[in-house]
Amino acid sequence: MKTIQIDHKNGKYSVQFQELDQALADLPSDLRIVTDENVAQLYEAKLGNFQVLSISPGEQSKSMDGLGKILSWLAQSRATRKTTLCAFGGGVVGDLAGFAAAVYMRGIPLIQIPTSLLSQVDSSVGGKVGIDLPEGKNLAGAFYPPVHVSICSDSLATLPARQFINGMAEVWKYGFIMDTGLLDILSQEKLSSAHPVLSSIVERCIRLKAEVVQADEFETLGLRAILNFGHTVGHTIEFATGYGPVLHGEAISIGMVVESRIGERIGLSPNGTADQVIHCLLSQGLPVTHECLRDVDKLVQAMYADKKSEKGEIAMSLLSDIGSCRLMKGVEESVIRSALQAS
Repeated sequence: MKTIQIDHKNGKYSVQFQELDQALADLPSDLRIVTDENVAQLYEAKLGNFQVLSISPGEQSKSMDGLGKILSWLAQSRATRKTTLCAFGGGVVGDLAGFAAAVYMRGIPLIQIPTSLLSQVDSSVGGKVGIDLPEGKNLAGAFYPPVHVSICSDSLATLPARQFINGMAEVWKYGFIMDTGLLDILSQEKLSSAHPVLSSIVERCIRLKAEVVQADEFETLGLRAILNFGHTVGHTIEFATGYGPVLHGEAISIGMVVESRIGERIGLSPNGTADQVIHCLLSQGLPVTHECLRDVDKLVQAMYADKKSEKGEIAMSLLSDIGSCRLMKGVEESVIRSALQAS
């Protein structure tokens, strides 16, 4: 059984690769599980002996109302400070339940069992939890590491094709920002949930993220910001489309294209970088543009609310080349507008 240890300010936690049945069997007795209705239906038999709260699937549940629902349920079920909360599902469940764990009774133990590709390679590891506000994505949240993460590759077999491709956007991102060897593999292999190399790809992505977050846990050095390549534009796409029609990975895919163009325009990225990114993403079946990009004013204004922005200036994580990335502050609005209009 493979295990990755991730250190953080207050200790460490393990990311363990195991079968889902074993992960559920290892859960503590004083436990509450939060999942979504789709996952609950898929795993109804396996969850029958647990206290479970099912939320509506989709990004719109990552809200103050969703948070309040979980907190009230914890209180009504007489959860204590020693009760463990398990986030069993995709990225929305992990972010929302994780934030609830961070604030209920000022913090209770959190276990993540991510069941989607996106949550396995990205959101379940690193300790970021949070919710969206009407003003923007992930504007309320915390750094709250889990006590344990279980990566169960057998759970990926139930993913619809769109959800699998959605998660692959984050996999490609790791290649673009720090691992050209990963890009070589992805270019040669057409991955699916049943592909034998998938589990090693998931592990590789987790190790890459662990390397970054351990070096800059609280995003104070600018190092962790490279993980946000595509996210400044991507988050505004999710916001502009009402958190739902465009999935997170799809929005990040489009965002990586736009931000590659921005990198070229400011002279950071070599000419042709955006074309390379587009070619890779299209080969995976990911979107590279969307009609919402026409509403340039709305997108640009939303970018000023991004967490990386400072002193009224927009900041973005941009490619200095394929395989390397850096945080750029004070990206000029005119350049952003030009890249959006070209998309």
